[in-house]
Amino acid sequence: MVVPELRPWRAARPHVARVARAVRPRLERAAQSVKPQVTRVKQAVKPQAARINQAVKPRVTRITQAVRPRVTRLTDAVSPRVARLVRTVSPQVAKLPRPDRTWRFTAVATTAGMALAAVVVTAAGPWDSSGQRTAERDHAVAQERSGGVDHGRNSDTSAKAPRPAPSAASVLVALGGSASTVKSAPTGTALADVLNPLLDNAALGTRHTAAVVDVSTGKRLYGVGADDALTPASTTKIATAVAALSAMGADHRITTRTALEPDTKELVLVGGGDPTLTAHKDAEGWASLRTLADSTAAALQKRGVREVTLSYDTTLYAGSELHPIGVNDNLAPVSALTADEGRTDDSSSGPVRRVTDPAADAAEKFAGFLQEHGIRTTSPGPSKATARADTLASVSSPPLSDIVERMLTNSDNDIAEALARQTAVATGKRADFDGGAAAIAAQLKKLQLPVKGAVFHDGSGLNRDDRLTADLLTALLVEAGAPAHPELRPVLTGLPIAAFTGTLTSRYTDATGAAGVVRAKTGTLTGVNTLAGTVVDKDGQLLAFAFLTSNTTNTLEAQAALDHTATALAACGCS
Repeated sequence: MVVPELRPWRAARPHVARVARAVRPRLERAAQSVKPQVTRVKQAVKPQAARINQAVKPRVTRITQAVRPRVTRLTDAVSPRVARLVRTVSPQVAKLPRPDRTWRFTAVATTAGMALAAVVVTAAGPWDSSGQRTAERDHAVAQERSGGVDHGRNSDTSAKAPRPAPSAASVLVALGGSASTVKSAPTGTALADVLNPLLDNAALGTRHTAAVVDVSTGKRLYGVGADDALTPASTTKIATAVAALSAMGADHRITTRTALEPDTKELVLVGGGDPTLTAHKDAEGWASLRTLADSTAAALQKRGVREVTLSYDTTLYAGSELHPIGVNDNLAPVSALTADEGRTDDSSSGPVRRVTDPAADAAEKFAGFLQEHGIRTTSPGPSKATARADTLASVSSPPLSDIVERMLTNSDNDIAEALARQTAVATGKRADFDGGAAAIAAQLKKLQLPVKGAVFHDGSGLNRDDRLTADLLTALLVEAGAPAHPELRPVLTGLPIAAFTGTLTSRYTDATGAAGVVRAKTGTLTGVNTLAGTVVDKDGQLLAFAFLTSNTTNTLEAQAALDHTATALAACGCS
């Protein structure tokens, strides 16, 4: 018996894996912290346990001696009957198919699933008698409006309408409210009293800008230089995400394929620009170069082809592959064909030395996978697939929504630059650094966002000449939460969670009231520290914020000051 993997679990598995990786260090720390207490309890109980054992042992021995004769007589009496029963049913049993062990695994999986579901349901509450979250019920009673819609995490490639779901504001606003009232948004004066002293911290450099906006209304509640453009660093990725999702849609997938040129036996590995393509044995839900090789080898063998001239096609992208910052551990050369972001180790995020030619590296690995199937290849070289070439096989990335979430959570520069070029391709612009930057700006303007003063030179924010305003960053976050744009929701769901995921895993660990409440994209360059995201304040209001600083001298002190400011915003009952 084969138990199929359910579609909801396939869709949820990458997220569960990320949460598990984020929570594991905390569980280990918790285990280490309680270990001494457990040891002391064990040592304290051990003498009493020994005394109880000594006291009980004689009684257990007497009972055993008294019962043994009766058990022996019962066994002697029953044995003939059991033997007759076995002889009777053995022929029928032999005719039955042998069950495998699948049912055991099914039972274990079912039990674990029910336990996990119970934990999740409890954590997501509180719930009322009708099965509705009380926060949602309270908000519906107070404002009598339905939630927005959210992007459906379906696993197929067809374009489907997003499934209805409460918008972020609808779910979160009433967390602290009563059954009939929702408190008003914070006032500008009250927010200024809280934030001004914190933003004046010398650790935040010689210049800073800030903005706080009510997500449900889009109204700015606080601003300091909010229209002044500063270097945004990695908060640029918020703009890249919005542009890519609006241009291609949340369900868009990026395809890598192989094509065989007729009569020449030239096999071309055609890069589609998927930055998440992987050569690892465990693809973890991402498109697999190994799977592509398996399918390609099968197609070649079906045609009777055992030897090919292997080439690779990266012509989807144009211009220089090297970012203006030069060779850097934070970003590989930007190519339409790359495996595991050109990393030279098994990591999937963070800085590490990269290969100098990602496309050639991916093609070499692909050649090795083909050879495992008995397909001989030449040393791969660059080429271009013609229109006459027959597509043999292809693999596609997960939906763009998943790619955007990974980019934002891990602050992945490789994905950001790929999405900038993908946006350029989708909108008919040249797929290079300049074209990607122009495509991002054009998409934001198309959405009627406040782009005045904004300057883009890349999609990652590594370019120090990028410029964004706090006003634009908060407007991007508000747009991502708008019911009219469910395709943008991954911008909010991909933001790192304070003290739990991504670039905020090790931050806010000691911040009372901020862990799990602040979700924000970080930005760090030498002398530049930024933070932009969302927070639920003490009154249950969902707020978007952006803090940009320049000329900082100590990165850790600047980050701590920004985190302290966001924590104060979360704790603010400023209405």
